[in-house]
Amino acid sequence: MKKFILTLIALTFISIPVAHAQTATNNVVYVDVNGLVCDFCARALEKVFGKQDEVADIDVNLDTKVITINYKEGQSLEDEKVKSLINDAGYNVVNIRHEAPDVVLNDSEVSHE
Repeated sequence: MKKFILTLIALTFISIPVAHAQTATNNVVYVDVNGLVCDFCARALEKVFGKQDEVADIDVNLDTKVITINYKEGQSLEDEKVKSLINDAGYNVVNIRHEAPDVVLNDSEVSHE
């Protein structure tokens, strides 16, 4: 019985970081966008999302055409609102994901220390 209780306690402590990691990823949205071609595009979207109270910060990757939106703790925007903001700025939303995209780095992007 003692081993069972110790195992149960150990499993509880192991599952806490996993639950926290799942919650943390819900504060990030990845948006695939067509039309992102220059630094001006990135700055325009940063300005649009910077006006939203729910948004902590935004990263626009011109190479992958992915916008990463980081929300403030416990806050978010509806997908339709995100799509509307991007469309109103003149860009086309291809996809909205709530999980990190699978990114394969090419050799020039990998650090060789």
